[in-house]
Amino acid sequence: MENKTIKVYGYRWVVLGAFMMVNLAIQLLWISYAPITGQAASFYGVSDLKIGFLSMLFMIAFIPLSIPVSWAIDTLGFRATVGFGSALMGAFAIARGLAGSRYPLVFVSTMGLAAAQPFLLNAWTKIPALWFPPQERATAVGLITLANLVGTGLGMVLTPALAASVPIPTIQLYFGVFSAACAALFILVSRERPATPPSDDAGQARSLMLDGLKHAFTVPSFRRYLFMSFVGLGVFNGVTTWIEAIVRPRGFGPAEAGTLGAVMLVAGVVGAVILPAMSDKSGKRKPFIGLGLALAIPGLAGLALAPGFPLLCVSAAWLGFFLTSVMPTGMQYASEVARPTPEGTSNGLIQLFGQASVIFVYLMEALRTADGSFTVALIAACLVLALSAVLSTTLKEAA
Repeated sequence: MENKTIKVYGYRWVVLGAFMMVNLAIQLLWISYAPITGQAASFYGVSDLKIGFLSMLFMIAFIPLSIPVSWAIDTLGFRATVGFGSALMGAFAIARGLAGSRYPLVFVSTMGLAAAQPFLLNAWTKIPALWFPPQERATAVGLITLANLVGTGLGMVLTPALAASVPIPTIQLYFGVFSAACAALFILVSRERPATPPSDDAGQARSLMLDGLKHAFTVPSFRRYLFMSFVGLGVFNGVTTWIEAIVRPRGFGPAEAGTLGAVMLVAGVVGAVILPAMSDKSGKRKPFIGLGLALAIPGLAGLALAPGFPLLCVSAAWLGFFLTSVMPTGMQYASEVARPTPEGTSNGLIQLFGQASVIFVYLMEALRTADGSFTVALIAACLVLALSAVLSTTLKEAA
């Protein structure tokens, strides 16, 4: 391919920015009940577990939907597929706000939101592959991760702050209107691909999805990273889902839980930008995956054992910085090592295994002791993270 056919367009940042906003919105909707678990359970007249299940639904829905959605992204295009998911998100987000105090309607609306999520998460590496040169792709995935973390952080902070003076359904309606606006923005400004590709490999054809699936599972490093994604996202989803219940036995309420969640996610934003950029600059992925998994362990242990709030904040920040930095670097690594598997397919498999970690969220609640403590569950999660860090040493860099 001649050099004149290669061009990097400034509009890539507009497309990426619009995609970041719908990812931010879906995370805001996912986590918005977690920091007020006890208050929401009282308001709807249900148990803590049923409120936690509103978050778990997102992970459960991912399991049957991820592969079909990946097929749609790779065959119908990311613009049409993500646009559909964004519209679905906006509609059901508003519906949840209008459900009032009726938990069954909240549940059904949340099912709709959960169905929308794979349409957004499974395109994380597709947009960078179509719009960005190779040396910017992990950074682009890092920025998408940043948007997800910001959305989760906003949910952690805004929900308890608003719940002090505003009814829960009104809060959900606010979030619904915001999400619908983000969806409209994406549909308005997104484009499938630039007029000319940003690199030689962006213009290359990818294998068909079924062939791509078969190929991905023949790559040992890809299979190993699937397990790491399962563990990493399991720990992240478990901690964020149960954060209020984790600190409640130590005398902290929704406000402190929201602050801890926000601290973890702000640090995660920093980690998701800095470490993937360092990975792009070095041209290496493996060291940054292993580093993130290993160094996340002290933060998780601190969250399990720290008695005072300042140390809890330090632990949350440490955990957030290192654990979340693995996501964008690992996602880009998986798409590179699995080639010629299409980006939507490899991304979908990684997200599928990550969201299947809903079992972590459920097991954390199951391991909760009689006094409500999550210490045993968190220590067990530390051990599984350590296993993943050791496994990362067997990965091979993409050619």
